[in-house]
Amino acid sequence: MYLDKAKKEEIFGQYGKSNSDTGSVESQVALFSYRISHLTEHLKKHRKDHTTARSLTKLVGKRRALLDYMYDRDIERYRALIKALGLRR
Repeated sequence: MYLDKAKKEEIFGQYGKSNSDTGSVESQVALFSYRISHLTEHLKKHRKDHTTARSLTKLVGKRRALLDYMYDRDIERYRALIKALGLRR
């Protein structure tokens, strides 16, 4: 599988408070961003994979909702996360 336990812990350690911090908004957005980039690469090769395209759309919506939540709660954390992940907005 493309996303093993070690990779998840690395993402959570880099963006969360610890390697097991799965609940913070930053770690969830970082994990969604990693998954989105992986699915985007898959869809570049397999354009007719509609199930994956739908999953990608749902993931982008979930990430957007979390980013909107963070924007409303703490604008500085939001800006830092956007900059760290390299997302546009």
